[in-house]
Amino acid sequence: MRYRKFGHTDLHVSEIGFGAWAIGGDAVVGTTPIGWGKTDDATSRAAIHAALDAGINFFDTADIYGLGHSEALLGETIGLRSDVIIATKVGNVARDNRFTVDYSAAHIVSACETSLRRLRRDTIDYYQLHTARFPHLQEGSCIEAMEQLQRQGKIRYWGLSLNTFEPEADAGFLMNQQKGNGFQLVLNLINQAALPLLRRAARQGYGIIARMPLQFGLLTGKFDKEARFEAADHRKRRLTPEVLAAAAEATAPLWQLCEKYNCTRTQLALSYVCSYEEVSVVIPGIRTPEQVAANTSGLFQLEATDREWIESLGSTAFIPLMQLIREQG
Repeated sequence: MRYRKFGHTDLHVSEIGFGAWAIGGDAVVGTTPIGWGKTDDATSRAAIHAALDAGINFFDTADIYGLGHSEALLGETIGLRSDVIIATKVGNVARDNRFTVDYSAAHIVSACETSLRRLRRDTIDYYQLHTARFPHLQEGSCIEAMEQLQRQGKIRYWGLSLNTFEPEADAGFLMNQQKGNGFQLVLNLINQAALPLLRRAARQGYGIIARMPLQFGLLTGKFDKEARFEAADHRKRRLTPEVLAAAAEATAPLWQLCEKYNCTRTQLALSYVCSYEEVSVVIPGIRTPEQVAANTSGLFQLEATDREWIESLGSTAFIPLMQLIREQG
């Protein structure tokens, strides 16, 4: 495992991290699934241990994942280990049986205490506002709360997990104010929209977490157009038959690179994101030991000409696919 510096902080993170959304289980808010379907806690714990054995030292979760279950599992399994970096998030909430947001100072301070108890830690290494938007940041109380928690030693560093679409104004506000320490953004083989933002943020010393490197599994080769998902899996509404069919057609040219590099689709997808030196850590979703092995083995250096070719596809061929994905929410 290789390690990278997280922006201007003193954190050194494994280039592959552990995305812990899925181990939260099959949580539902109202009638809306917010998880990845049923999970087995014993398997989740085994995956966490396998990740540690593979050299992963960065675990990314959120208090909304499994309505706290993801944090609790990490706390039970990792606890106070000083060689492990825990990142979690605040602001997305389930309230009155519906999904909403709360970026008030009171909620952030209270939620931080709850997350610390679940994680069984004295401090959170990296705390993120979970998809807070420009109006929330401009109002200011959420920023004041994060800085207060940092002064109190409840969190070491903080940043913003950006909205999937159109994140520039949100990130730009923090960069212009020189606030926070990092951003989490979307980057993968079919979505390079965040590249200008990635480069600007890295130049200013922000750490970068790249999420959705496998686009909910679309880039692993696991799903064909006949794949279907259980009712408690959020992908049921996102990876519709229409999306699966469009993705299979649009991504077909990419897989010739798997033959060139003698790699799996997952290895190509992760190696592509890792090829950007501005990225501090890539966080594929993980819930089994087998996924740990698939996500940490066989990574390679992508040739510059191949990366440029992928980017050219991203700016043309993948636009209709990304628009379709966006329409599904």
